[in-house]
Amino acid sequence: MDLVELYILIKRFEGCRLMPYYCPAGVLTCGWGSTGPDIFPGRAWTQEYADQRMQIDALRFARGTQALCATLSGAKLCAIADFAYNLGLGSLKTSTLRRKINAGQLSAVPVELRKWVNGGG
Repeated sequence: MDLVELYILIKRFEGCRLMPYYCPAGVLTCGWGSTGPDIFPGRAWTQEYADQRMQIDALRFARGTQALCATLSGAKLCAIADFAYNLGLGSLKTSTLRRKINAGQLSAVPVELRKWVNGGG
């Protein structure tokens, strides 16, 4: 997988905020959309840390996506890894989106992706 392509997707759609904020789903978030126990209200990140963390997170989600959707490669894998970066591997694992991908029904993927546009509900 070309991780640079995934980094570009994440940066294009996430934007970077160095001060922690709550995303529409109510999750404390910082940097390029990172979440986790190292994010505290009022504690800013440096740009260097945000970039580093995005690369670590992107690799984790790319590997997780590859494990869940083994037939994907290239740009398709990057697109679904970006989905997982935003919504989590658990959401991908239990989704109809994943079932369609693994059944080879790639024409259904755009319809399934459109079902996931409302953060927090």
